[in-house]
Amino acid sequence: MKSLKATGHQLADSAFQLTVLRQEEAQTLHLPSFRDKLAEAGLFPLLPVAPTVLQINVGKMCNQVCRHCHVDAGPDRKEIMTRETMQLCLDALAQTDIATVDLTGGAPEMNPDFRWFVEQISLLGRKVLVRCNLTIIVANKKYHDLPDFFKLHNVEVVSSLPFYTAKTTDRQRGDGVFEDSVRALKMLNAVGYGHPGSGLVLNLVYNPNGAFLPGSQKGLQEQFKRALLKDFGIVFNELYAITNLPVSRYLDFLMESGNYAGYMEKLVNAFNPVAAAGVMCRNTISVSWDGGLYDCDFNQMLDLTVASPVQHIRDFDVAMLSKRTVVINQHCYGCTAGSGSSCGGATV
Repeated sequence: MKSLKATGHQLADSAFQLTVLRQEEAQTLHLPSFRDKLAEAGLFPLLPVAPTVLQINVGKMCNQVCRHCHVDAGPDRKEIMTRETMQLCLDALAQTDIATVDLTGGAPEMNPDFRWFVEQISLLGRKVLVRCNLTIIVANKKYHDLPDFFKLHNVEVVSSLPFYTAKTTDRQRGDGVFEDSVRALKMLNAVGYGHPGSGLVLNLVYNPNGAFLPGSQKGLQEQFKRALLKDFGIVFNELYAITNLPVSRYLDFLMESGNYAGYMEKLVNAFNPVAAAGVMCRNTISVSWDGGLYDCDFNQMLDLTVASPVQHIRDFDVAMLSKRTVVINQHCYGCTAGSGSSCGGATV
């Protein structure tokens, strides 16, 4: 399977994705705009709070091509953050008290300067969180020592695992992914990750494998903990239940399977004002592989830059960015449905 970009698919174009979202909902589905929904809840304009997370996409290259991926990542994606841009991120961090740096991709570990970047962030005294797809750890010998590297720098590992069975996981992420993920989780457990009292945090991420919202995060966590321990002896800290947003390859899946209308109606009907008040775009600043600034990772993939004169990490200015309003669009219904959704799971 190739990325949408590699196949020349229309949905590889962010402008076309936005056109689909606007036209389909306004003209065909007659769903309310997200802006109007926020206004009804007294939350428009959506304003940021002091940033606590700098989320950095260090490249779209990945060893997997998952069918739900909003990044459209894959082995054929060559967009990679340079060390020069990484240094700009470090310079920006040094002038703030942002406590957490969330490294994502693609597979962030495939960036040639990934380890240097983690080391430099750690030297600034910031918490490093890495979104690891697990299979990268066992994909090649050069990555086999990642668990030890993560431990050395006390990196918090957040790993996607669609389900605790092979059939469901492989259907979303590719043949053999579950088996490789189990191997990687055991390697992380072996160096202390996920064990109570170790201080080495290993969290898992659940994405629904279809056109439906995630169930109770607490209930899913209990199921995952019980099944993974019983069947494989695997332990972890928390499970994050994240709603799939209608962006990129997941949008393609919805349209190809005829589930788009029904899914969007589910999101709109499940709109939760409390979840909307706690969305991650309010306390997070997202940095793209080329240094552009966004309110969140989803806006980044749709090329919806921050509404601020400060558009690039080289010009980073917290005071200026605090004056912006958060950029919203129809895909934002995904983060405000039910219990809410963020990179840290449910928001309520």
